[in-house]
Amino acid sequence: MAGQNRIRIEVFFNEEDVLPQMESDVRRGLTSNPKFLLPKYFYDNAGSLLFEKITTLPEYYLTRTETRLISGLSDSLISTIHPTEILELGAGSSTKTLLLINKWENSPGEKIYLPFDVNLSMIEVAAKELITMHPWLWVHGIVGDFERHLHEIPICNGTRLILFLGSTIGNFTPDERINFLKKVSPLLKDNDRFLIGLDLVKDVQEIEAAYNDNQGVTEAFNKNILNVINQNLHGNFQPDLFGHSAFFNPNEQRIEMHLIASEKQQIQIQKLNLSLEMNQGESIWTESSHKFTQTQVEEMLSDSGMKLVDWFQDEEAKFALALAGSR
Repeated sequence: MAGQNRIRIEVFFNEEDVLPQMESDVRRGLTSNPKFLLPKYFYDNAGSLLFEKITTLPEYYLTRTETRLISGLSDSLISTIHPTEILELGAGSSTKTLLLINKWENSPGEKIYLPFDVNLSMIEVAAKELITMHPWLWVHGIVGDFERHLHEIPICNGTRLILFLGSTIGNFTPDERINFLKKVSPLLKDNDRFLIGLDLVKDVQEIEAAYNDNQGVTEAFNKNILNVINQNLHGNFQPDLFGHSAFFNPNEQRIEMHLIASEKQQIQIQKLNLSLEMNQGESIWTESSHKFTQTQVEEMLSDSGMKLVDWFQDEEAKFALALAGSR
């Protein structure tokens, strides 16, 4: 069968949905106290390129440590679980998942990869590359967001391995994490498994260095969210009038990333008909990145109707992969 016939993509979220949601989110965030912007708006084309650069920085241990863990586990995960389907939530370019797919060919039965992401073009590109590399593979892409469209994921007739990598779960608040996991839980049958990437609680200096690199790439990434607001909502933010701040909050066990106004300024956002004043030293909170312990993960999974089946971490206890199943 021609390769193109091995690709199916369903779209439940499109570009027309993005702008009204952005307008609502930005209005809510900038009129709150403290002010905030949601991290999902980092990722325009420029922001995505900056983040790709961040993942290669010497200070940013997360991506390379998770990649090494997946590489070392890929054989045993495939041979133990024998998935019929690999479902990846927030698939992006599917780079790390390729480590598993490369080991999948000799597993018995049909093999379907389901990338779930908000970005249609990224799914299309990844799907074409994957079936070119692996003509035995079927790709069923789903374009949607976590809050509204997880229920659109079809029933799996075999065994399912769900992936949620990159420590993305750390960007959710505790309540958001539980709500999200409660939506994932019904997607698991008895023999299905859910692999989650988690950044671990460790030395504060090492954590903070990952978000304050010497080259200033993370600073540029943080400030780019203001460019996104300017371009899409006709704002007049001047990113150079904001400083980058990223620090570990020990009480909440999270990195907080902020933009700090270096002087008093008037902000106008035309599409929102919104005018606001920012004082010198005032913050816009742009991201949280929670860090975890194994005990916390076990409790989080239990509260969501799942259980921890296995735990894998690197020798230096920087990063972990939690393998969960239905309870």
